[in-house]
Amino acid sequence: MQKMAELLGLRDECGEGTVGSPALSGSCLADNRLNLDVYPDGCRRFLQLFKEQQGEVVQVEFLRLSSNDCLLDTTLGSLPHLKHLKSLVLKGGHARDEFGSCQHGSLTSLPPDFGNLGCLTHLDLSFNRLSTLPSCILHLPSLRVLLVSHNSLVTLPEDFGCLSKLTFFSAMKNQLKNLPQSIGELSMLQDLDLSENALELLPEEVGNLHNCTELDLSGNRLLSIPDSLASLKSLRRLHLHSNLLVTVPASLASLPNLSRLDLQNNCLRAIPAEIQALPFVHVRGNPLGETEPSLQAGNCKASAAVHCTINKFMHSSGSFTVTSEGCRVVLACGIHFYFPPGAASAPLRICFRSLTPDPRWVKLRHHDVLLSRVLELQPHGVQFQQEVQIWMPYVSPQTPHQHEVVVRTFSGQSWSDLKTRVERKRKSKKYVAHCCVLHFSWFLVVSRLVQNECKVPAEGTLLFSGVDPNIKVIFPPGVTKEPRSVKLQVLPVSAEEIQEITANAGCRASPLLYLSQDCTVDFLKPVRIQLPLPPGVTGLNLDRSRLHILHGDLEGQTWNDITSEVVLEFTHLYAVFEVTHFSWYWLWYTTKTYIGGIAKKVYERLRLYQVNFIALQRKKDPEQVLLQCVPKHKVDPVLKKLQDRYRGPEPSDMVEMFEGEQFFAAFERGISIDMDRPDCVDGRLSFIFYSHLKNMKEIYVTSPVDRKGQAVKGQVSFYRGAVPDSIPEDASRRRKGPDSLWLATLPIKLPQLKPRWDENPGPLYGFSFPPLNLGNAETGYLTQANLLSIARRVGADWQSIGLSLGLSYQQIERIGYNNREDLNKQILDMLFSWAQQNSEDPECVSKLITAMKESGRQDIADEVEAIIELGRQKYSESIRRVGLEQESSTEDSAIAMM
Repeated sequence: MQKMAELLGLRDECGEGTVGSPALSGSCLADNRLNLDVYPDGCRRFLQLFKEQQGEVVQVEFLRLSSNDCLLDTTLGSLPHLKHLKSLVLKGGHARDEFGSCQHGSLTSLPPDFGNLGCLTHLDLSFNRLSTLPSCILHLPSLRVLLVSHNSLVTLPEDFGCLSKLTFFSAMKNQLKNLPQSIGELSMLQDLDLSENALELLPEEVGNLHNCTELDLSGNRLLSIPDSLASLKSLRRLHLHSNLLVTVPASLASLPNLSRLDLQNNCLRAIPAEIQALPFVHVRGNPLGETEPSLQAGNCKASAAVHCTINKFMHSSGSFTVTSEGCRVVLACGIHFYFPPGAASAPLRICFRSLTPDPRWVKLRHHDVLLSRVLELQPHGVQFQQEVQIWMPYVSPQTPHQHEVVVRTFSGQSWSDLKTRVERKRKSKKYVAHCCVLHFSWFLVVSRLVQNECKVPAEGTLLFSGVDPNIKVIFPPGVTKEPRSVKLQVLPVSAEEIQEITANAGCRASPLLYLSQDCTVDFLKPVRIQLPLPPGVTGLNLDRSRLHILHGDLEGQTWNDITSEVVLEFTHLYAVFEVTHFSWYWLWYTTKTYIGGIAKKVYERLRLYQVNFIALQRKKDPEQVLLQCVPKHKVDPVLKKLQDRYRGPEPSDMVEMFEGEQFFAAFERGISIDMDRPDCVDGRLSFIFYSHLKNMKEIYVTSPVDRKGQAVKGQVSFYRGAVPDSIPEDASRRRKGPDSLWLATLPIKLPQLKPRWDENPGPLYGFSFPPLNLGNAETGYLTQANLLSIARRVGADWQSIGLSLGLSYQQIERIGYNNREDLNKQILDMLFSWAQQNSEDPECVSKLITAMKESGRQDIADEVEAIIELGRQKYSESIRRVGLEQESSTEDSAIAMM
């Protein structure tokens, strides 16, 4: 095994030490375990080991590989040689797409001789692309735990019941439509999770699962459940929420061990009295007592709609089912849907997820402001029979008069604006954007310049601005042969803004006018435009030599003075001129001669936001750093809100950024971060600046420098990223050069470390606990080193594990809140909080193993058992060596060492 560690490069990464020592306790290799899913090239490392040290590799009992690895198919052929393998994890989800969502692995099948792994008890194939369950799995005689969640399974094999030793099975988030009758033959099954599938009917044989303690059928399409469920005498928890149930059997109330029955978000209009009397039944989100259920949604009423509400604890992605009866759905983020009766002709599973906007595909127009995250709704392109209504909450814009809020949707190729109505919630007084659609795709809320539009017929028409009615466009008769659509937008510019940017009190300008049309052909006759004269200028005091009409291109890159090319007419308050094609028009009054360059500078500045950067450290844990880019006018309120929990330097000097511009944060001078974060690019944290969204991240930093002798005085620097597509040419030119990308630098100080826990037990990753020896001489002990190794395996399951360990919901929520943005800290806090509470309990190790099994983490349970057994063996060997074996038959347990 020492040679294997060297081949994996572990001595360079972890320092000196032998396999099983604390120095290697967090590595990918520990005794008979290979944790290679932490490496992007884990499969390559495995193949190298298998080639050079095959004799040792085939002894491995616990193996973890990432199915996102490009060499997975090659590696699969070697796995059947691992005859001692007990636990195998081939999960996807280790890579993320451009939206930050977990990518499924490439696994679609397993080799036939995979069934020869006679010792395999735990198999995890989650987050892959399995459409059918590989037949070789049915030949694994010792299999007790099987996880195939987040795949594409449509059905299970008819002889699935032959897995007679199976105690835990999870197939959540698949596409299962039915279950085989043989599922009732799984007599040892204790936990069955079939949530988030497409099940419409359950076989009666489910009632034969007499050892089942937890059954999760939530998020399916079940209209009813069989009476045979009343035969599950061991059942403790039954999850049936988010289905289409119209009735439930009263016999469920007779289950002797049932402690939770979740019937929320169904179509139940009546519930048997026996079930209603149960103190642990949950029935919210059902139309109880309604004979003709109604719905009030905005100004719309539906007389035959079913009300269903998504559980408020649901994450940023999930699914729900819509039937021909229609329904209302409320997501945790505040988004509302109304599906009228008949919108869907058959039951339809709707999938949703909230995405972080990425400027590579979220293309904002000039002067647009993003007000929400991106909402993706699937299936894409499915045509509804009636319009579906959507209400999306958003951040209120700062300039409500000159801007309007619209919902924008992406067709897969381009973005377009939907007809939107802004409404205000009665209770919260917050605003939502309401739109109607016939198909689903991607949606977001933006604030754009107020847009007035009209259809121009051959007879001509008149178009006014909704922002400034003094701005109008006159289309004379004969201006076009075929009707065409015309849009008008206005950007008011105050005299103070012009003066501040130009540093010239004599410069004045009218509002900016933007005209566009849906036709590429110029108008047949000139179109008359009326603009108000710049502030302080009238037809009586007008110096015509100082007045300029500027024409800008679509991107505002060039501004040409066309005063000599048009006929200007003046009234007391207005200037009138004629054009034949549309774009930007701007009326300036100045003594300057080269006015085009000044206008270009002003236009660029109007699109920029003045911001400051802050870098704060949590008072209780200086290694937790909060980074944020804050608009200048919000800096003081933000700092006031954070001052009780954080400390740090003054904000950076003011810099200017464009909406949707990328920037990076780089930790320097002895401070580093986790390079495996999905938002980490070349060692730097990536941000996207959106003026109305939170540009904030809270992360944990470390230092490779020895901090036992002194504190580390480092820094974080902010740099510009890729130049936005629509950035002005001059601004792009200024961002070239060695220092042109630097924005700001703020100091970060990490205090001097106290002695390490393995030298002098004390603070451990921010936690201060006395030395831990969990357990007793009969069951063996677990140390801090063991718990730290276990913590690295837990992952996103930490909340369910914490609840199984006996922590309260309040404790779990507090741990999650105090350590938000850092999963590792949440896991450590949960695990060591439990350890501190149970350090005197001699049965705590057994409870830990049980909790891991109940949470579906048989792999960790097996690891804990292996640690304990290894400790017993080492202790027995040690007492034999010193001749003490006969002195005590009870001292055959040892402190488990890695």
